[in-house]
Amino acid sequence: MDLKRTPPPHPLDHLPAAPTELTVTSEDFADGQPLPQSAGFGFGNTSPQLSWSGAPEGTQSYLLLCHDPDAPVVGGFNHWAVAGIPADVTSLAPGAGDFGQPIGEGRAVTLANDYGTRDFGGAAPPEGDGPHRYVFTVWALDSDTSGLDAATSVAKAQFSTLGNVLARGSVTGTYQL
Repeated sequence: MDLKRTPPPHPLDHLPAAPTELTVTSEDFADGQPLPQSAGFGFGNTSPQLSWSGAPEGTQSYLLLCHDPDAPVVGGFNHWAVAGIPADVTSLAPGAGDFGQPIGEGRAVTLANDYGTRDFGGAAPPEGDGPHRYVFTVWALDSDTSGLDAATSVAKAQFSTLGNVLARGSVTGTYQL
Protein backbone atom coordinates (compact mmCIF):
# COMPACT_ATOMS: atom_id res chain seq x y z
CA MET A 1 0.00 0.00 0.00
CA ASP A 2 1.36 3.41 -1.00
CA LEU A 3 0.84 6.01 1.73
CA LYS A 4 2.63 8.87 -0.04
CA ARG A 5 0.89 12.16 0.60
CA THR A 6 1.61 15.83 1.21
CA PRO A 7 2.68 16.31 4.83
CA PRO A 8 0.03 18.18 6.81
CA PRO A 9 0.88 21.49 8.49
CA HIS A 10 1.87 21.73 12.12
CA PRO A 11 -1.31 21.14 14.16
CA LEU A 12 -0.94 24.39 16.11
CA ASP A 13 -1.02 26.43 12.88
CA HIS A 14 -4.82 26.15 12.85
CA LEU A 15 -5.37 27.39 16.40
CA PRO A 16 -5.78 30.95 17.65
CA ALA A 17 -2.51 32.44 18.83
CA ALA A 18 -1.79 32.12 22.53
CA PRO A 19 -1.09 35.37 24.42
CA THR A 20 2.23 34.01 25.75
CA GLU A 21 4.63 31.22 24.80
CA LEU A 22 5.49 28.38 27.16
CA THR A 23 8.87 26.70 26.81
CA VAL A 24 8.39 22.93 26.58
CA THR A 25 11.43 20.62 26.67
CA SER A 26 12.35 17.00 27.23
CA GLU A 27 15.41 15.34 28.71
CA ASP A 28 14.66 12.35 26.45
CA PHE A 29 14.75 14.07 23.03
CA ALA A 30 15.54 17.45 21.48
CA ASP A 31 12.93 19.38 19.52
CA GLY A 32 12.67 17.94 16.02
CA GLN A 33 14.74 14.87 16.90
CA PRO A 34 13.74 11.19 17.32
CA LEU A 35 11.85 10.01 20.38
CA PRO A 36 13.52 7.22 22.35
CA GLN A 37 12.62 3.76 21.07
CA SER A 38 10.87 3.12 24.40
CA ALA A 39 8.19 5.64 23.35
CA GLY A 40 7.09 3.30 20.56
CA PHE A 41 3.98 1.18 20.68
CA GLY A 42 5.21 -2.31 21.51
CA PHE A 43 8.65 -1.06 22.55
CA GLY A 44 7.73 0.05 26.06
CA ASN A 45 4.95 2.55 25.38
CA THR A 46 6.79 4.87 27.77
CA SER A 47 5.90 8.54 27.73
CA PRO A 48 9.01 10.74 27.60
CA GLN A 49 10.07 13.16 30.31
CA LEU A 50 8.56 16.61 29.75
CA SER A 51 9.12 19.99 31.42
CA TRP A 52 7.59 23.39 30.81
CA SER A 53 8.27 26.91 32.03
CA GLY A 54 7.14 30.47 31.46
CA ALA A 55 3.54 30.16 32.65
CA PRO A 56 2.08 33.57 33.36
CA GLU A 57 0.52 34.71 36.62
CA GLY A 58 -3.02 33.43 36.91
CA THR A 59 -2.25 29.94 35.62
CA GLN A 60 -4.50 27.49 37.46
CA SER A 61 -3.93 24.31 35.44
CA TYR A 62 -2.37 22.79 32.34
CA LEU A 63 -3.71 20.73 29.47
CA LEU A 64 -1.26 18.33 27.77
CA LEU A 65 -1.71 16.69 24.37
CA CYS A 66 0.54 14.42 22.30
CA HIS A 67 -0.65 14.41 18.70
CA ASP A 68 0.64 12.78 15.49
CA PRO A 69 -0.47 15.05 12.61
CA ASP A 70 1.17 12.69 10.09
CA ALA A 71 -1.06 9.67 10.81
CA PRO A 72 -2.80 8.64 7.57
CA VAL A 73 -6.26 9.39 8.98
CA VAL A 74 -8.39 12.53 8.94
CA GLY A 75 -7.29 14.84 11.74
CA GLY A 76 -4.20 12.91 12.80
CA PHE A 77 -3.96 10.71 15.89
CA ASN A 78 -4.04 11.64 19.59
CA HIS A 79 -1.61 9.55 21.64
CA TRP A 80 -1.99 11.17 25.07
CA ALA A 81 -4.14 13.82 26.71
CA VAL A 82 -4.16 14.99 30.31
CA ALA A 83 -6.46 17.73 31.64
CA GLY A 84 -6.36 19.53 34.96
CA ILE A 85 -2.64 19.24 35.61
CA PRO A 86 -2.21 21.46 38.68
CA ALA A 87 -0.36 24.76 38.22
CA ASP A 88 2.37 23.64 40.63
CA VAL A 89 3.29 20.71 38.36
CA THR A 90 5.77 21.78 35.67
CA SER A 91 7.34 18.47 34.70
CA LEU A 92 6.43 14.84 34.19
CA ALA A 93 8.85 11.96 34.66
CA PRO A 94 9.35 9.28 32.01
CA GLY A 95 6.46 6.84 32.25
CA ALA A 96 4.05 9.39 33.75
CA GLY A 97 1.62 8.37 31.03
CA ASP A 98 1.44 4.74 32.18
CA PHE A 99 -2.10 3.52 32.80
CA GLY A 100 -3.24 4.33 36.32
CA GLN A 101 -0.21 6.52 37.03
CA PRO A 102 -1.48 9.52 39.05
CA ILE A 103 -0.45 12.93 37.71
CA GLY A 104 -0.44 15.91 40.05
CA GLU A 105 -1.13 13.70 43.07
CA GLY A 106 -4.16 12.34 41.26
CA ARG A 107 -5.70 15.76 40.65
CA ALA A 108 -5.28 15.55 36.85
CA VAL A 109 -7.41 13.37 34.60
CA THR A 110 -6.06 11.34 31.68
CA LEU A 111 -8.47 11.41 28.74
CA ALA A 112 -8.95 8.57 26.27
CA ASN A 113 -6.47 8.64 23.41
CA ASP A 114 -7.28 7.47 19.88
CA TYR A 115 -6.35 3.90 20.84
CA GLY A 116 -9.31 4.13 23.22
CA THR A 117 -7.16 3.85 26.34
CA ARG A 118 -6.50 6.35 29.13
CA ASP A 119 -2.72 6.37 29.02
CA PHE A 120 0.18 7.27 26.75
CA GLY A 121 -0.33 5.32 23.54
CA GLY A 122 3.10 4.81 22.02
CA ALA A 123 4.26 6.05 18.65
CA ALA A 124 3.20 3.67 15.88
CA PRO A 125 3.63 5.06 12.38
CA PRO A 126 2.91 2.58 9.60
CA GLU A 127 6.06 0.73 8.63
CA GLY A 128 7.79 2.44 5.72
CA ASP A 129 5.72 5.62 6.04
CA GLY A 130 8.68 7.78 6.94
CA PRO A 131 9.14 9.75 10.13
CA HIS A 132 6.02 10.98 11.91
CA ARG A 133 5.94 14.05 14.15
CA TYR A 134 4.73 13.65 17.73
CA VAL A 135 3.80 17.11 18.99
CA PHE A 136 3.68 17.42 22.78
CA THR A 137 1.73 20.61 23.49
CA VAL A 138 1.10 22.16 26.89
CA TRP A 139 -1.52 24.87 27.43
CA ALA A 140 -1.47 27.08 30.55
CA LEU A 141 -5.08 27.79 31.53
CA ASP A 142 -6.74 30.32 33.81
CA SER A 143 -9.21 27.68 35.02
CA ASP A 144 -8.86 24.41 36.90
CA THR A 145 -10.74 22.44 34.19
CA SER A 146 -12.70 20.72 36.95
CA GLY A 147 -15.62 20.28 34.55
CA LEU A 148 -13.55 17.84 32.49
CA ASP A 149 -13.58 14.18 33.44
CA ALA A 150 -12.40 10.86 32.03
CA ALA A 151 -15.39 10.72 29.65
CA THR A 152 -14.43 14.04 28.02
CA SER A 153 -13.11 13.68 24.47
CA VAL A 154 -9.82 15.29 23.51
CA ALA A 155 -11.62 17.56 21.03
CA LYS A 156 -14.11 18.71 23.67
CA ALA A 157 -11.30 19.36 26.16
CA GLN A 158 -9.50 21.56 23.64
CA PHE A 159 -12.66 23.36 22.56
CA SER A 160 -13.96 23.97 26.07
CA THR A 161 -10.67 25.53 27.18
CA LEU A 162 -10.18 27.87 24.18
CA GLY A 163 -11.27 30.93 26.14
CA ASN A 164 -9.00 30.04 29.06
CA VAL A 165 -5.61 29.86 27.30
CA LEU A 166 -2.93 32.05 28.88
CA ALA A 167 0.06 30.45 27.16
CA ARG A 168 0.99 27.52 24.96
CA GLY A 169 4.14 25.75 23.88
CA SER A 170 5.24 22.51 22.30
CA VAL A 171 8.15 20.21 21.66
CA THR A 172 8.15 17.79 18.74
CA GLY A 173 9.76 14.38 18.55
CA THR A 174 9.86 12.09 15.53
CA TYR A 175 9.46 8.34 15.22
CA GLN A 176 9.88 5.95 12.31
CA LEU A 177 9.67 2.18 11.89
